[in-house]
Amino acid sequence: MENFRLKVFRAVCEHSSFRRAAEELHLTQPAVTQQIKALEDELSTRLIDRTGGRVLLTPAGRLLRKRATELAELAALTQEELASLNGEHSGLLRAAASTSIAQYVLPRMLGRFKHAHPKVKLQIRSGNTEQVVAWLIDGQIAIGLIEGPALRKDVRVEPFMQDELVLLYPANHPWKDREAITVQDLKDAPFLLRERGSGTRRVLESALEKAGLKMKDLEVVMELDSSEAIISSVEAGLGIGFVTRAAILPRLPLGKIATAKIEGLRISRNFSLVYPAGPKPEGLAGVFRQFTIDQAGGK
Repeated sequence: MENFRLKVFRAVCEHSSFRRAAEELHLTQPAVTQQIKALEDELSTRLIDRTGGRVLLTPAGRLLRKRATELAELAALTQEELASLNGEHSGLLRAAASTSIAQYVLPRMLGRFKHAHPKVKLQIRSGNTEQVVAWLIDGQIAIGLIEGPALRKDVRVEPFMQDELVLLYPANHPWKDREAITVQDLKDAPFLLRERGSGTRRVLESALEKAGLKMKDLEVVMELDSSEAIISSVEAGLGIGFVTRAAILPRLPLGKIATAKIEGLRISRNFSLVYPAGPKPEGLAGVFRQFTIDQAGGK
C-alpha cells in the first residue's frame, strides 16, 4: 500500500546510504538514485544533499522523512485492520533481538510464528541490547527482545524466558581437574569480555561486583561482539569467558572447551521483550508479544 518512491526514500534515510538501501530493497544503486531523483522532481524540491560523498537530508528531506514514516505506519495499520476483519494477521512487523537471542532462541520461534501467521512479513535486525533499545526509541522497530537491562524509563521490559551465563575455559586448562573454582580465581586468567552495550556484559559486571570482584581486577585481553566469537576464542586457547548456556550445548561434545562451576555464584538472567512505555502493544507487535510469551511458557 505504501508509495514505492517514499519507501525507497525512507530506506536511504534509515541507512544514510544509497548502496545499503539498494541492498535492502533488492535494487541496483542506479535504480535507487533514479527513484530519489523522480521524487525530487515530483515535489519540485531537493531532499538529499549528496555533496562530499555523504547523504544529508535537507530541511525538506527531514520533513518528508517524518511524514513518510507516519504514512508507512498508517498504511501498515490499515493493512492489519483489514486482515483482522477476516480473522487473519498480515503486514510488516519490524523487530530486533540482541545477539544471543537472535542466534540461539529466535530462529525456531520465528519459524513457528510464520507457520501460525503466514501473511505477516518479518523484518528482523540484531545488535546488542543498547542498540535494540535505541532502535525502539527511534521508531525503527515496533518491539525488541533483549538479554540485559534496558537502563531507560521510557520503555517497558517484560521477561519471557530465563537464561544462565556459564564460564568456559579451554579443555586443557589447569582448572580441568578441579570440581569448582572461586570468584578470586578469575583474576588470574586472561579474560574474554563482550563489548560495551552488550546485555551479557551488563549482567556479568553486576553479578561479579555483587560477588566482590570488580571488572578492573580482571585481566581483560579482548572484547568481542558475540557469544560465538568468545567460544571460538576460548577454543583457540586465548582465555576464558562467559556465554549463554544455549550457545555451548552443540560445542561441548567436541572436547575443545569445558565449563567451570564457581563456588557461591550462579548467574541467571531474563530474556525480555521491550516496547515503548505505556499500554501493551497492539497490532502485529501485540500479536508477536503474546506469541513469544505463550511459546516460552510452553517450553
